[in-house]
Amino acid sequence: MTDLTDALAVLRERFGHTAFRPGQAAAIAAVLEGRDAAVLLPTGAGKSSCYQVPAVVAAHRGAGTTVVVSPLIALMNDQVDGLRARGIAAAALHSQKDDGEQRSTIGALVQGELVLLYVSPERAVQDGFKRLLGRARIAMLAIDEAHCVSQWGHDFRPEYMRLHELRDTVRAPVIALTATATPRVMAEIAGGLALRDPVTVRGDFRRPNLSFEVQHHRGDASRIEATIEALARAGLRQRTGWGRGIVYCSTRKKTEAVARALKAAGFAVGHYHAGRTGLVRARAQAAFALGRTRVLVATSAFGMGIDYPDVRVIVHFQAPGSLEAYYQEAGRAGRDGEPGHCLMLFGAADMMTQRRLHDGADGHRSEEALLALERYANATICRQQILCTHFTGTDDHPACSRCDACIDPEAVRGAGSARRDRPHVGFGEDGDLRGDEGSDGRPRGSALGAAVQQVILDAVAAAPRRVGRVNLARALRGSHAKAVVTQGLERLPHYATLAEVSEAQILATIDQLIRERRLVRRGRKYPTVGLPDPPRSRSREPGPSVARPRQRSSSVTLELDSYRKRMARQLKWKAYMVLQRGVIAAIDQQRPMSREALARIPGLGPAKIARFGDDILAVVRRRSPPSRSTDRG
Repeated sequence: MTDLTDALAVLRERFGHTAFRPGQAAAIAAVLEGRDAAVLLPTGAGKSSCYQVPAVVAAHRGAGTTVVVSPLIALMNDQVDGLRARGIAAAALHSQKDDGEQRSTIGALVQGELVLLYVSPERAVQDGFKRLLGRARIAMLAIDEAHCVSQWGHDFRPEYMRLHELRDTVRAPVIALTATATPRVMAEIAGGLALRDPVTVRGDFRRPNLSFEVQHHRGDASRIEATIEALARAGLRQRTGWGRGIVYCSTRKKTEAVARALKAAGFAVGHYHAGRTGLVRARAQAAFALGRTRVLVATSAFGMGIDYPDVRVIVHFQAPGSLEAYYQEAGRAGRDGEPGHCLMLFGAADMMTQRRLHDGADGHRSEEALLALERYANATICRQQILCTHFTGTDDHPACSRCDACIDPEAVRGAGSARRDRPHVGFGEDGDLRGDEGSDGRPRGSALGAAVQQVILDAVAAAPRRVGRVNLARALRGSHAKAVVTQGLERLPHYATLAEVSEAQILATIDQLIRERRLVRRGRKYPTVGLPDPPRSRSREPGPSVARPRQRSSSVTLELDSYRKRMARQLKWKAYMVLQRGVIAAIDQQRPMSREALARIPGLGPAKIARFGDDILAVVRRRSPPSRSTDRG
């Protein structure tokens, strides 16, 4: 019990948690006893603690550095930043580090100054790195995203198959961790990494705070509407606030097209895919992390190992290539324990896209994965039951009572045959925005959906003068007609935004907005369209005033939220690395007045108290009347 006692102390003092999550204690005990471990825990269940906590314990005992093999540079940087924020000596070796940084890191490793060192699988198998490990004291090897070792996994990396070579150099326990592995893949992980009589840890794959839903769509027209609806329902149309959303697409073109449509619909949105430069990807990720954009449209290149606690909604605009990929990406919602919505938009065309993307891969393997995904999408029983069974191999999981199949089973049973075919905006094969077409290939001329409606409304608001409906439609299509040019409509930020939508459809949409009184006609001889006048405030009749209840926002919460964002910018951290939302809520509720009281706040460890404690206490004291204080310290 001594090992777990020490580990629990580290968990509490360094990571701010008072107890282990399911599965963590067994994995930590195994490696601290010198045994290998194979760990399968769902996304958000705390896999990183399974090696970070024992790494700190081992370093305190003088056992040396824990080497972590991690597949993505962004993942390594995120982990290192989080550990340093907790006062833990961590570093990474990868291609984006300059020579000076790499020499400094190597020196710290050899001198025994590092608790954790992150490396890529490509570097880990190099002879030079193996010789370096021979010069250092190594306490443990941690292989993160271990499913990459399996040719049956969805992220196969050939270098992972050579990681067993490290055992020839390092005499230390190995812990392999993954969030997405079937029983077959778990067996391949153990064999491929040459694990020796490993302790196998399988966690509970239920995510009780997540609601899973599948909608069937024939094309992009209704998918955009469904995406906008899901994001708006989560409160993400506002520019500021708690929470964020991720929309996953299968291709780069689709990613860019969906981002354009969401931007036109009024969302603060960025996009991320491997085809963009490293600098642009880093900027997109930083904007999302800091809350400058609340929605990110991305391919699967984004997100592995990245921990954003307040993701409220995950939309798969297209179905991914496997249930493993889906559950890993969907599991990024609700990591703070608050409700999260996971929506998959599914259509037969998605299977064709995935087959094209995996052309040349093991045909049997990819086809089996697609069939499992298709069965999930067409299922009429609890979706969490299906996911849990897929990863654990057992079928004794209770229904979640939150997914669409649990809440409205009749609708789900009818969804397999009913396909939405609404004449709204969609995308062509080239990824460009376009309207639906009839069987003859000609535009139907019917009104379009919310994305195009918002573009029209924004264009009317930005127009330098009153504009006719025909000229507005032509400007939005990118016309160079004389009237468009002379009225200055070429300078509209929305000019040519709807280049692939027919003029008839735009005019039909304008007329619909007029019927709904979201636009108004003005003038008879030369009619124009404009936004309706704001309603006039009615004069009040004299009489006793009625006090209305106010929505009260705590000044402590508001100031601490502002403080964490300010410090995050200064330190180039994510805001949650300074203070998590739950920590702020606990501080507001308890109103600590001393460092001793701060230490009793879950999620605050000594490193954070040392760095931010005085500032936090100053906020609480400034914003708390004497009668509210709960601790006189």
